[in-house]
Amino acid sequence: MTSLISLLNRWRLMATGGHQPPKAPANQLIRFGILGAANIAPLAIITPAAQHPEVTITAVAARDRAKAEKFAKKHKIPIVLNSYQELIESDQVDAVYIPLPNGLHLEWALECLKKGKHVLLEKPSVGNEEEARRLFGGEEVKAAAEKGVVMLEAFHYRFQPAWALFLSLLDRTNIVDVNVNIILPQLFPDNDIRFDYNLAGGAMMDLTYTNSVVRAIYGTEPEECTSCEVQTMKPPLDERCDHTFSTTWRFPGGATATTMGTHRGSWIEHLKTNLPVTVTHRAVVIETNEEKGEETLRKRKVTMRNFMMAMIWHRIDIEDEFVVRKKEGGEEVRRWTVKESRKGYTWEEANIGVDRKCETYWLTYKYQLDAFVDRIKGREGTGAWVDGEDSIGQMRMIDMAYRKSGLPTRVSKTS
Repeated sequence: MTSLISLLNRWRLMATGGHQPPKAPANQLIRFGILGAANIAPLAIITPAAQHPEVTITAVAARDRAKAEKFAKKHKIPIVLNSYQELIESDQVDAVYIPLPNGLHLEWALECLKKGKHVLLEKPSVGNEEEARRLFGGEEVKAAAEKGVVMLEAFHYRFQPAWALFLSLLDRTNIVDVNVNIILPQLFPDNDIRFDYNLAGGAMMDLTYTNSVVRAIYGTEPEECTSCEVQTMKPPLDERCDHTFSTTWRFPGGATATTMGTHRGSWIEHLKTNLPVTVTHRAVVIETNEEKGEETLRKRKVTMRNFMMAMIWHRIDIEDEFVVRKKEGGEEVRRWTVKESRKGYTWEEANIGVDRKCETYWLTYKYQLDAFVDRIKGREGTGAWVDGEDSIGQMRMIDMAYRKSGLPTRVSKTS
């Protein structure tokens, strides 16, 4: 009963925004502008900004001014500007959140950098690897970085305590397989921008968390996409866009990964699987008994459920299989399994050495915003970040999958 009450209270605080601290003096605030009146903006930046003492939302611009005005009124944003360019050039804006369709990211992120604005860029960052190299390795970003301008691709799940706890339970050098599944019900209509090739759409783009997770776990890049099967939109819709994919990968040392994602699953499948990430390790010797001529091996499997939005609910299951065997000949002496479950709704509960105050109801996006502000202010963060090379590697992996599937890689509108 106590756990249920705690869960319901956390959900209530998430829904209402929880505690909103007083704001810092005006000259210490980071003033955000939002490009587009996107549905994700309240979750990704507006609520987290309200919970952050050093952040305020000052402006919004959309292609449809009436839509922007309605959005601004609803979310109490004081300034509505006539165009994206006007917002980027505004002296009332220090940082820009870009939740536009994928195919528009490159153009407007570059414009922000040219104008010296910090950029919080929704994933996927751009349309393909070549564009990522232009954005994250080009002269614009180098010049902006020299002036202290910060840009971050918004893989929000990486900043939460639960994810850090999950990573701490892994032995990266002995991982042999990673499996990631994102099964979503049909939340978006067939004509949604997610399925528009001309806007760099496709399920592998939208659900690119699968690739990000695998790369974060291994800490390295895949050598090959060994298979990629896709289901695409049917005419008269764009057949170049996938709504479902299943992909296998080979990593250095023969390690493997399987990534699967769909926007056409069922609610039953979604609720049953709970967005699992499963990491399997090889058996390793953890103890030797020379007197008995025996050695003990451990084979670990760690599964995290609901990695994307762990603050709503999550569970990390650790399953350790132990085998005692003779050193000579390998004869098995005995075998047993130990199972344990962990959770980390706060840094304190995660207990991995991060001494920072937080609340159980904070969104993953709030932790992300904390890291973004810390980087701008030159403060030491928790260690979580997505740098430019990471973002380039992310797009390289997506390109590899699309090529293997037989579909064309994505292209931004300005390419």
